[in-house]
Amino acid sequence: MKKLMQIFIVILVVCFGLMYWVSQLNKSEGYSGDHTLTIYNWGDYIDPQLIKKFEKQTGIKVIYQTFDSNEAMMTKIEQGGTTFDVAVPSEYAISKMKEEHLLLPLDKKKLPNLKNINPEFLDLSFDEKNRYSIPYFWGTVGIVYNPSMLDGKKITSWNDLWSKDLRNQILLADGAREVMGMGLNSLHYSLNDRNKSHLQEAKRKLSTLTPNVKAIVGDEIKMLLANEEAAVGVVWSGDASEIMSENDKLDYVIPEEGSNLWFDNMVMPKTAKNVEGAHKFMNFMLDPKNAAQNAEYVGYSTPNEKALNYLPKVISGDKRFYPDLNKTENLEVYDNLGKRMLAYYNELFLEFKMHKK
Repeated sequence: MKKLMQIFIVILVVCFGLMYWVSQLNKSEGYSGDHTLTIYNWGDYIDPQLIKKFEKQTGIKVIYQTFDSNEAMMTKIEQGGTTFDVAVPSEYAISKMKEEHLLLPLDKKKLPNLKNINPEFLDLSFDEKNRYSIPYFWGTVGIVYNPSMLDGKKITSWNDLWSKDLRNQILLADGAREVMGMGLNSLHYSLNDRNKSHLQEAKRKLSTLTPNVKAIVGDEIKMLLANEEAAVGVVWSGDASEIMSENDKLDYVIPEEGSNLWFDNMVMPKTAKNVEGAHKFMNFMLDPKNAAQNAEYVGYSTPNEKALNYLPKVISGDKRFYPDLNKTENLEVYDNLGKRMLAYYNELFLEFKMHKK
């Protein structure tokens, strides 16, 4: 009995030792503690110099991890295991995360720089009163095209993409909401349409586009369009800005039938351990000079009204990327469609991709 007790004590000591070792390892890798902050963001979606500046100002070490879709981000947070302190989801994902209790409320008293945000980007339907989210970037989905490869032809409409002149000349972003949305908009339906007959109609129309579609791709779409591997691309506005900075022959248009108006916001996931540090980081990014630096580096539009004063006029005055939202018709924010309807969108998009092959 005495021997068994000794073995039991040894096992307990080893277990506590392992727990301490894991805790220290997590701290050293930035997974916990007041002196580290783990940020979960899209790839290449912040100026690295700003992270260094934040670390220097606060003494907080930043661990930066990336995701490639809202769905992947939500799954990782839902599973737990990693203590993300700040994440940057899109609007429909924020709505879903609220429903599933994956977010912590924000303390506005710790965010004095929130006053710099244009009121047009606050108190939106996906997070009324901004209880859980702070605006980060915004933009549209549209068409990048190369007039020099199209004999000077201009593109103004989604329906222009069905022209026989564009055979094997179009690249599509690999996104179900974006591609299905293009099909729906081309028929003058809502991006958030839940009518299955309308969705089937959109899919059938998209199937007739396949002779013009060269490929459905991810981030490489930027390089391919800049290198003139295709004449047309359906992309997010920030990607369009980056592509056009590499090749000034290109232009960007928001189609006349309408398109997606999107918002990416900073949130604090339920996994957050450094709540104080998360607020400090958000407030830091809301500083006008920091927001302007970030917008210039990333290429997406900033919702920070005061930051526009620090951006070159060639950027802040470009109506393709800073359109007057009060005068821009037919722009819609993605709704949270719910699991079943989102699965249906994904199913139709997969069928379209298989048809393309």
